Amino acid sequence: MSSLAVREAPPAAGTTGAIRNRPPLRRRIALVPTLTLVLGAVYTLLPVAWVVVASTKSGSELFSTFTFLPGTGFADNIRQLDAYRDGVYWTWMGNSALYAGLGALLSTCVSALSGYALAIYRFRGREALFNILLAGVLMPPIILAVPQYLLLAKADLTDSYLSVLLPQILSPYGVYLARIYASAAVPTDVVEAGRMDGAGEWRIFTRVALPMMVPGLVTVFLFQFVAVWNNFLLPYIMLSDDEKFPITLGLYTLLEQGSNQPALYTLVITGAFLAVLPLIALFLVIQRFWSLDLLSGAVKS
Repeated sequence: MSSLAVREAPPAAGTTGAIRNRPPLRRRIALVPTLTLVLGAVYTLLPVAWVVVASTKSGSELFSTFTFLPGTGFADNIRQLDAYRDGVYWTWMGNSALYAGLGALLSTCVSALSGYALAIYRFRGREALFNILLAGVLMPPIILAVPQYLLLAKADLTDSYLSVLLPQILSPYGVYLARIYASAAVPTDVVEAGRMDGAGEWRIFTRVALPMMVPGLVTVFLFQFVAVWNNFLLPYIMLSDDEKFPITLGLYTLLEQGSNQPALYTLVITGAFLAVLPLIALFLVIQRFWSLDLLSGAVKS
């Protein structure tokens, strides 16, 4: 019994090119998240773009029109901001640099030590301690601000630089990130090899583990720097001397005075624009550390 071969009819003329040029369904579906991300980026960057444009406008231009065209008053705004109360704005910027820079550096050191210890060492109560830190991550800062103020008031440290610095040193989120990164980046075999070679625990941490953890610690430093730089509630509760205000609290006082002196609104907008520039510069400077190899400086071929 012979079998019959079934052949498909050839496609009609002109339809082959249409089928070939039709985009696959998967590609069309992939456009949806891309468009969503683009819309989210526009929504996020639109206020930033408005601050950049508004900082270039004089008071009359700012209140007369609402456009995204740059104005002609940026240089005058800078001069007025510099002359306001003998340059108190730059004092606020210096205070923010001190709070954010030193606070983020100390917090990163504490997070590195704590995260490494929680990732490498096995001791009783380790998981319970880690769970308590996770609870601290979920705790809103507004709940901790008042107890922190009462504790520092007992120690007579309120209205001082330490009242803003000390609460920022321990970051539960930083410890969490450091532990997760140390668990992934620091092999146990490398630590054991260092111990077999006679190296102490501190030497193993500083010479072996720390270079492996640099990309993760840079992330911790960046997150903590941004958090301290943008912090408003803690300085608002702790400080009363405006010479110790960070930039966030200083701009808030300017904004409050703007209700009686509308000319100060241009100074607030210009000051807000200048306050963003250090964060942008920080991102550009330290982004190269994220490309480092996880094992750089620890494993040699």
